[in-house]
Amino acid sequence: MLTRSLGCPEIGFLNIFAVSVTLMFTAAVMGEEKLTYPKTEKSDQVDEYHGTPVADPYRWLEDTNSENTKAWVEAQNKVTFDYLKTLPSREKLEKRLTELWNYERFGLPVKRGKRYFYTHNNGLQNQSVLYVTDALDAEPRVLLDPNKLSKDGTVALANWSPSPDGSLLALGFAAAGSDWREWKVMDVSTGKELQDKLEWVKFSDVSWTPDNKGFFYSRYDAPKAGEEFTGSNYYHKLYYHKLGDKQEQDELVYHRADEKEWGFDGRVTEDGNYLIITIWRGTERKYQVFYKDLTDPKARVVELITGFDAEYDFVGNDGSVLWFTTDLDAPLSRLIAIDTAKPARSHWKEVIPQGTSVLRGVGLVGDKFFASYLKDACSLVKVYDLTGQHEMDVSLPAIGSASGFGGKRSHGETFYSFSNYATPTTIYRLDLKTGKSEVFRQPIVKFNPNDYETKQVFYKSKDGTRVPMFITAKRGIKRDGSNPTLLYGYGGFNISLTPGFSVANLVWLEAGGIYAVPNLRGGGEYGRPWHEAGMLDRKQNVFDDFIRAAETLIEQKYTSSERLAIRGGSNGGLLVGAAMTQRPELFQAALPAVGVMDMLRYHKFTIGWAWVSEYGSSDDEKDFRNLIKYSPLHNLKPKTDYPATMVTTADHDDRVVPGHSFKFAATLQETHSGSDPVLIRIETSAGHGAGTPTTKRIKAAADITSFLCDQLGLEY
Repeated sequence: MLTRSLGCPEIGFLNIFAVSVTLMFTAAVMGEEKLTYPKTEKSDQVDEYHGTPVADPYRWLEDTNSENTKAWVEAQNKVTFDYLKTLPSREKLEKRLTELWNYERFGLPVKRGKRYFYTHNNGLQNQSVLYVTDALDAEPRVLLDPNKLSKDGTVALANWSPSPDGSLLALGFAAAGSDWREWKVMDVSTGKELQDKLEWVKFSDVSWTPDNKGFFYSRYDAPKAGEEFTGSNYYHKLYYHKLGDKQEQDELVYHRADEKEWGFDGRVTEDGNYLIITIWRGTERKYQVFYKDLTDPKARVVELITGFDAEYDFVGNDGSVLWFTTDLDAPLSRLIAIDTAKPARSHWKEVIPQGTSVLRGVGLVGDKFFASYLKDACSLVKVYDLTGQHEMDVSLPAIGSASGFGGKRSHGETFYSFSNYATPTTIYRLDLKTGKSEVFRQPIVKFNPNDYETKQVFYKSKDGTRVPMFITAKRGIKRDGSNPTLLYGYGGFNISLTPGFSVANLVWLEAGGIYAVPNLRGGGEYGRPWHEAGMLDRKQNVFDDFIRAAETLIEQKYTSSERLAIRGGSNGGLLVGAAMTQRPELFQAALPAVGVMDMLRYHKFTIGWAWVSEYGSSDDEKDFRNLIKYSPLHNLKPKTDYPATMVTTADHDDRVVPGHSFKFAATLQETHSGSDPVLIRIETSAGHGAGTPTTKRIKAAADITSFLCDQLGLEY
């Protein structure tokens, strides 16, 4: 959930209130038999927030290491998976998902020296394989196959970074979906690992020095035993690692003992003269920028931009002139130049002014700026020279999402990816001399994209705000109110939802379902104002936008409440939880994934404190009064008929700890009065989502889609 790149409390009553796996009857129905849930014991835990007592009877479920919680997880999973086995479409869906998922997938090539590096998955490999080649038309060779690192495919190559000359490769590994990274170094020619090993790295990439002798990275101190996946992450530190040294010998470049929430992203300029240190504090995109002159061994870190007043993303440099994108005095963002010789703000120069579309990033390749914009949540890419003069627009194949455009100033080419709801991610190579793009790698998926169409509609939210929504379905679908529809949303952290390809969504469309994605406030689709309109005490706008999207789909006869499901993950899980508690009658089914469900305690675990800039904190009375109004956990009401629900989470999620979902599911099972199932599916040896093996992804997609088909009356 940390958008940049981004122990357990003492619970003394656990031994008294042990989990009972005795099953109790509810009103839910599974075939002709009543579905039973594990009985979840309750405690008398009550917390007082600014004079208001708040009960937290399932607090013990926050301790994911306890035997009681493990027994509860096992019992809940048994109920869920036994139920899913009875669904008639489950087996057929997994077979079709496996067939469709079996297609080649490629990552963007990265050129260093004369070598090109890229990832490739042959289709059903749990993890993509890293390849290297000396020429684009030459046969590549395997550098690292992560599938050989574990039997179940749960060790992922999460990050990789070649040295400037391409002779060495830094590799960042993630186990069981955790945000923690273990870094190692490989000799590219021999494929052998060097002795270097770095641990407890989180929310950090590496940046090599031009001599290929080492790199900068950031890490936290080692957590206390038992708190690896729940303990708060504070005091980020920026280090330099010299190859061959042990980690304890690494040079501490910068840290702030007086600022426990500051995080550091160190990046070496292409000419190797500067270390640019971007400082983040929480997830709000307001940064500080410091730098260090790497040509002077005695140089100290210089504070260039202070105050956390705006977003500043480093693009590149020309000698002492540094280029940044920023939304300072430009809510849709622009490109500026700062000369370290004249750093005063009065000397800053504008290179590319703010336009009518939001500028999401700039790449500097071949002495050209590649500026990526969003226009109504779709990609536009413009090319400028170093003075900011517009030269051309990149011709994209259709309406959709493009990303990439990286490289070096000396390169004559760049690569980018393109996809939309009916186009699998395709990699293009753009020749800077001709300005023309050609397909580098194009996957072949066993379906006809012409069978589907995407429309973008605009609707008015509760307060009259105009909100866009993508609606994808089979061509010629009838608008008679009978179509099973899945409404997906996020709405937070300045993250934009743009068109993208998904096998799971394709199967849903193939079966005759509709897939709808509104671009809610809180996202980044229209710049800082759009984001801030869905933050803090304005968070209800996000839920109103989502609920109004559902009502629009019903009013325009795409679907009906009986055929409508909602889904979202992480902050989107919060969205689903809030929507289903505020308007339970509006939806037939709900799928909150790895959601932030306890808005009063989220900041007490791992990196949760960093979200206070987005949500506010219950430690503040005004924020508490706002959070308690929509916190999904605290707005479940007894004897309420909630939508059929399948909560999903994972036991190694150290971003949004699984205790959120555990407590929400237990409370939902207690309060739900209807006949529809309310279940929780807990993935083992997995985390927040990144690095999840293909086999687990397919099984999860089959479970979720069969649940939807069953609830929305869709036959497959």
